[in-house]
Amino acid sequence: MSEQTLTGSCLCGALHYSLSGDPTRFMHCHCSRCRKSSGTGHASNLFVNSAGITWTGDTSLIKTYKIPEAQRFSRTFCAVCGGPLPKHIPSMGMVFIPAGTLDVEPNIAPQARIFQDSKVSWSCSGDALPCFPEYPA
Repeated sequence: MSEQTLTGSCLCGALHYSLSGDPTRFMHCHCSRCRKSSGTGHASNLFVNSAGITWTGDTSLIKTYKIPEAQRFSRTFCAVCGGPLPKHIPSMGMVFIPAGTLDVEPNIAPQARIFQDSKVSWSCSGDALPCFPEYPA
């Protein structure tokens, strides 16, 4: 891939972020932790090789919850709206971005669905459900 500037925000707009880096992985994760964290059938996560992230807004609103027994899983979020937020992982030289927080299209498409053995039967899977531009009539 190539380097890209990515921007995004939380749901209420109290926190905005910007970073430049190389998006290397884009995965839909079906593990039970991602499902519970997102409230959906899977989480869409982007991994970007980057030295860091720049925040606009009151960074004291950035909170992280880590499951004590989890080796890697944690959830970073806005204390006002609860919306997910990216997290910098210095030991890996990477930023983890919940893709739904992006305000721009990444230059990488989803590459895989992971933890398929944890996938619930009702999760998105490319089925032939009807699509609507907004709420159905």
